[in-house]
Amino acid sequence: MRSDLRLDAKTLDRRIDPSRLPFETTAELVESPGVLGQARAMEAVRFGVAMNQPGYNLFVMGPNGIGKRSLVLRFLEERAAGRTVPSDWAYVFAFENERRPKALAFPPGKAREFAEDMDRFVEDLRVGIPAVFESDEYRARVQDIEQSFQERREQAFSELRDRAQKDGIALLQTPAGFAFAPLKNGEVLDPETFAKLPDEEKQRIQSRVSSLQEDLTKVIREIPKWRREAQGKLRELNRSLVRSTVSNLLEELKAKYREMPAVCSHLESVEKDALKNAESFRLPKEAEGLPPGMFPPGMGPDAVEAFLRRYRVNVVVDQYGSQGSPVVLEENPTFSNLFGTVEHIAQMGALVTDFSLIRPGSLHKANGGYLAIDALRLLSHPFSWEGIKRALRSRQIRIEPLGEALGILSTVSLEPEPIPLDVKVILLGERMLYYLLHELDPEFSELFKVVVDFEEEVDRSEAMLLLYAQFLAEEARTGNLLPLDRGAVARILEEGSRVAADSKKLSLRARTMTDLLREADFWARDAAAKAISESHVERAVAAAEARSGRIREHLREEVLRGTLLVDSDGESVGQVNGLAVLEAGGVLIGHPNRITARVRFGSGKVVDIEREAKLGGPIHSKGVLILSGFLAGRYVPEEPLSLAATLVFEQSYGIVEGDSASCAELCALLSTLAEAPIRQSLAITGSINQKGQVQAIGGVNEKVESFFEICRARTLTGRQGVIVPAANVDHLVLRRELLEMVDQGLFHLYAVRTVDEAMELLTGLPAGERGPDGRYPEESLNGRVERKLLEFARRARSLSAGGEKA
Repeated sequence: MRSDLRLDAKTLDRRIDPSRLPFETTAELVESPGVLGQARAMEAVRFGVAMNQPGYNLFVMGPNGIGKRSLVLRFLEERAAGRTVPSDWAYVFAFENERRPKALAFPPGKAREFAEDMDRFVEDLRVGIPAVFESDEYRARVQDIEQSFQERREQAFSELRDRAQKDGIALLQTPAGFAFAPLKNGEVLDPETFAKLPDEEKQRIQSRVSSLQEDLTKVIREIPKWRREAQGKLRELNRSLVRSTVSNLLEELKAKYREMPAVCSHLESVEKDALKNAESFRLPKEAEGLPPGMFPPGMGPDAVEAFLRRYRVNVVVDQYGSQGSPVVLEENPTFSNLFGTVEHIAQMGALVTDFSLIRPGSLHKANGGYLAIDALRLLSHPFSWEGIKRALRSRQIRIEPLGEALGILSTVSLEPEPIPLDVKVILLGERMLYYLLHELDPEFSELFKVVVDFEEEVDRSEAMLLLYAQFLAEEARTGNLLPLDRGAVARILEEGSRVAADSKKLSLRARTMTDLLREADFWARDAAAKAISESHVERAVAAAEARSGRIREHLREEVLRGTLLVDSDGESVGQVNGLAVLEAGGVLIGHPNRITARVRFGSGKVVDIEREAKLGGPIHSKGVLILSGFLAGRYVPEEPLSLAATLVFEQSYGIVEGDSASCAELCALLSTLAEAPIRQSLAITGSINQKGQVQAIGGVNEKVESFFEICRARTLTGRQGVIVPAANVDHLVLRRELLEMVDQGLFHLYAVRTVDEAMELLTGLPAGERGPDGRYPEESLNGRVERKLLEFARRARSLSAGGEKA
């Protein structure tokens, strides 16, 4: 047994001596550590935020739970506090084209004030103008106009009547209209009497009636003109009254907002519109005197209110009371939530809208500041990603109903005037999403030029231990948790190395570490402790593992019952204990697998049964092909390989992926070729290359502990252990109970650099090296393997020669 390859407990001990921490409890640590281990990322954030050029938006990438969102938002809020508060924005009625509401900018807090002023203006109009129309003076002037018209009308008919009477003809007014009739002695002649008149007299009367009829027609034609003139005078009267009221009300507003040309221009439009539609401020004659609820459609107070709504103001961005520029986190980046929308209301069976139903989106709220969005959620909503890109390119916010963009909205909608956009967009997502966008979307790199890459771990140096302790102290204070004694801090730091899977690193996964801190606080309070101690952290770790341990325990139980065949003692040719991990719900679960190999004379092909059954992933298949390359390169270099070999993960019913079992597979194959039994008390993990070097793999802690649990459950004999790549030694951060067994010599760990070292441990045979004659020692492992391959090669030559001779 190669004792020089054995790792002792001291080498594997990753514990942190609490005495290295210069405090008793974290209550003594009042200084904040700042941003822990993210200097590169925060420098990128500082650059991206300060860079005031188009396209320098940020993509913040890193795994979930690392704290990137909270850190970036905290930085943005600090940065935003010192910046100028951006403008307010409001939409108003566009009198020249009511389908295109106008956008007005205001100094911070002024949009609300202007809206309130316009509300008062509308209230004054609602009360003041009807009062003018109901005054005695107005009624008297209207009566004068009407009387003037009636007098003019009556005078025309009176003059015509007098002319007719002089000629002995009467002007009669009947239900059917006006008519002329002859008179005699002041009496109208009836038709019989008129018929008895002489012909000359009848002709004279008819001729005169015809002349008078023409005059009557002229008078009747003039009456509508006189009516229009009277109505014009009435309208001018209404305008003059409205003008005096509106002008008086607006003069004060024009003076107040004289420094805002766009607002003054809007007030001018309001005045012109009010004068143009003066009649809209009063109830129609048909509605006068009707009780409430009995007004015909389009009449009554509701109609007046609907008309007056055009003078109100729809404030979409209100910075009243704000300090600094806005920082907005959009949790649900739908198209409408980002860009706003135009709502509709049902009215008499139809959907209608106006400028007062324009609703802002998060781009409006963040304008002049910062907008943070989860990248995956943004891409999950239709049209949101394209909309963001379009807005950043045009530097405008356009409110466009999604239904209209899709062509499925048939109702009349609005086209609000776009608002200038000045915002820094920060996308947060995982690295793979960034790389995919960079590869697949040419516009992405033009619009998001700044990448903020968060670290997942930090060096476990003396200085960092104290900074990490300060971080834990800060988390405890902000979370109203109990303080930690230094033993608890040391234990959490050890767990930080385990989460990082590296004894020289500490994990920066803030969510994982904070969760552990909270759970330790729970157990400390449950024990009525005044501070969190090491035992509470240990209990929190154990409880978390127990909660997620159903699959792990089930696999172990099946091994112990013999359902899954894994030996932990004895020897067997061509059979080795490989180690694998699976991930379920974010938890890595290690489990041993029996790997077997069979060989016979053949065409030189190594068959990977997993691949042939389509259960092997590409990386696993690559590992087997590398294994074939190793055999071809090391043994019988002058002869073709003439073996047929099969490799399989026994009792594997799912996809096998990864190359961490390639070393175990090679060992099983070499064992079969050398007919050298492998010790089943050992398990092995590692990746192999074509030169026979053992390479690092992932999940080493979970793999080692899974075999240890099997051995411990069956009884530790002192012969059991795990072989790991030497490159993984720094990654070993094992549970303390396992380290105790290593210290007592009941369980062993071996670190190997080559497959030769691994085979010597597994078989107890020397690997052997080629001598000056180019051959391996006869009874060495490599000598046995090469002898078997030479036998296969001679047989192949013999069969080939016999075939040719025949």
